[in-house]
Amino acid sequence: MDAAQSNPLYGFLDRLSPSMFARLYASPASCLSIFRLLPLTSRHIVLNMLWYDEVVRVRDTALWVRERKSDGGDKGERRHLTASLQALFHLQILTRSSPSSATLADDAELQLNSGFQESFRLALTGGGKGGSFGAAAMEQDKAITVQSLDSYAETQWETIQHFMVGSDAGAQKPGEKVLALLEKSGLMQSPTRSLRNMRITSKGFQFLLEDVNTQLWDLLLVYLEESQDLVETIGFLFMLSSLELGRAYLTSHLSAVQLGVLADLADYGLIYRSSSTSPTFYPTRLATTLTSSAPPLVSSRHMNEEKGFIVLETNYKLYAYTSNPLQIAVLGLFAHLKTRFANFVTGHITRESIRRGLANGITANQIVSYLASRAHPQMRAHAGTDDKLLPTTVVDQIRLWEHERRRIQTSEGYLYDDFSSSHDYDLVVNYAREIGVVLLELPRVRKVFVTHDGHQLVREFIKRRMAAAQAEAEAAAAAGGTGVEAAPAA
Repeated sequence: MDAAQSNPLYGFLDRLSPSMFARLYASPASCLSIFRLLPLTSRHIVLNMLWYDEVVRVRDTALWVRERKSDGGDKGERRHLTASLQALFHLQILTRSSPSSATLADDAELQLNSGFQESFRLALTGGGKGGSFGAAAMEQDKAITVQSLDSYAETQWETIQHFMVGSDAGAQKPGEKVLALLEKSGLMQSPTRSLRNMRITSKGFQFLLEDVNTQLWDLLLVYLEESQDLVETIGFLFMLSSLELGRAYLTSHLSAVQLGVLADLADYGLIYRSSSTSPTFYPTRLATTLTSSAPPLVSSRHMNEEKGFIVLETNYKLYAYTSNPLQIAVLGLFAHLKTRFANFVTGHITRESIRRGLANGITANQIVSYLASRAHPQMRAHAGTDDKLLPTTVVDQIRLWEHERRRIQTSEGYLYDDFSSSHDYDLVVNYAREIGVVLLELPRVRKVFVTHDGHQLVREFIKRRMAAAQAEAEAAAAAGGTGVEAAPAA
């Protein structure tokens, strides 16, 4: 269950309506892709029930779950079974006889979604309508190889990342639709509302720390929110994930919505198409691994980076054994780079460089996480444990530099002063405290600073007090007495 819920797509599917699930499960490719996303035990339950015609109860599925002693014996086994079944309930693959019950009774009957069952059977046996898994072209372009598709996908995807970090290494810039999606997703923002003048955000830097598959779904889920037909679009993505890498497929079997999606996906490197009018397209590894555990990109250019390439010393000096312009640009966001060789870069972490990164929305924890996740194997061998991987003095200083920016905070509000007495001051301050709008109190000089939103309420309170004081004064004057009026100023 945890593995499924950690996938951003799982939460998105959980929000679909029953009618949307009915349309989605009419596609064998969609059923196969969603099956791949399920936890292992959930998949095991589905396969056992797929060809089983008898009534299945919860206690029957318990026999299919192996004992998990590490989780606490029977209780751990029960929790594991419940979590696995809940994953199927949320995706409406399974239904139970008492859906309103909070507990999962042993005698509760389970039933596989008939639409999912029929389509998934077709997916496993190769039946169904033609084109369910794409229409393969009879002729293949010999110039298009798996290696060329991998290179194309990597170049297209790195173009987006280069733009995010402000690197000029990318020969071309992403298209307008890609830039709009980066802004819509919150990965970049522009102070001038110009898509070409955007800067990376804290969320965008966190995006760079994720694996490529998670990055893809982060963007694709935002893309789905803007799609004309959500079910058809996500179904098309599922179909692409089931296609064969290196094989050409016809566009003649695609709908108008799918053709539009096809054109957009080419900007991300998921699809290769020689021209916008080409009758064929090639899915890249980015597309065919959308719902699998295989790596989306198999790069031969920067294989050493997977093991780590950064060395950080206690004197704040930084050495990066890399020739990847993207990683160098990321380092440049928070480090002062001094020299660059063929496959080696030196730099220094300074107060100014960290403040520059913080100004772009990057947090100290994100910087530390980036340095730790890409630490050189020699650093790991020397540290022994992950908590001692980076020099403590450097890590603490990075966090202190972040705290420097938080020492002074500005708040918009209103200052009330010129109270005629301490009694009037106390009445106003106590009222402001009760409604939670006090930002600063200065009792010695009878001043109080309230929030912008609370100003109207405090002002009305003072007016009521002034009106009451005026009424008392008039009543006292009529009776031959004296009245005192207090009127604080704002």
